[in-house]
Amino acid sequence: MDTALDVVDQVAGLGRIVTVWAHPDDESYLVGGVMAIARWLGQPVTCVTATNGDFAETEHARRIIGERRRGELDTALDVLGVGDRLLLDLGDGRCHTADSEHVIATIAGVIAQRRPDTVITFGPDGFTGHGDHRAVSAWTTAAVAFAGSDARVLFPTATPAIHATEADVNERFSVFDRGLPRLHDEHELAVALHLEGRWLDRKLAALRAHVSQTAPLIDAIGFDRYRAYVANECFVTASEQGSSQPGQIRVPDVS
Repeated sequence: MDTALDVVDQVAGLGRIVTVWAHPDDESYLVGGVMAIARWLGQPVTCVTATNGDFAETEHARRIIGERRRGELDTALDVLGVGDRLLLDLGDGRCHTADSEHVIATIAGVIAQRRPDTVITFGPDGFTGHGDHRAVSAWTTAAVAFAGSDARVLFPTATPAIHATEADVNERFSVFDRGLPRLHDEHELAVALHLEGRWLDRKLAALRAHVSQTAPLIDAIGFDRYRAYVANECFVTASEQGSSQPGQIRVPDVS
């Protein structure tokens, strides 16, 4: 697919980047390579994470898991070189209960301050279909408008060819809801990275920092298969896939 030089050139074209995700590890899976390359190039990168990854049956377990996953997120972002980070500390699986106006205003504030050229987040379907992912997509696209930003908004996607090579893992572990992910042909992609060498190594190091989430999968499929599984990062523009419907999220009143 891409040469090493082409991968770097594509990321260089993204300029200043703000990424917004739902859970610790989303960032490493979906934009780990992008962020590592961008930071190596000296481009500003901000990572906003909505929840602390504390999904559990009891509040006691939530506190323990949340603390662990916050630490894993910090370690992963250190590996990727991303020092500008914000954790909104919402409950994992509870985004539907959050004060959307407050969250949108917070994300909009980040966008207004950082003035990104590119914002990367989930598409309206949450990529995998997860409810927290869908909420983050709606919040972020609303925040871009609220901030008056002209940043290009990108959503993660996959091509039919890439999806076919990942089907064994995705189906075995029920990664996607039925009918997802929404696929795009190569000519529709805004960014298409096939990571190799040091960039893939850096992404893998960040993913392995999320040990509570990634170690079981690596153990189940083997490191070589996992390495190939996470090597691609593809994105389409919001206009290519369609953004969240404005009526789904209440945008803060600025009058």
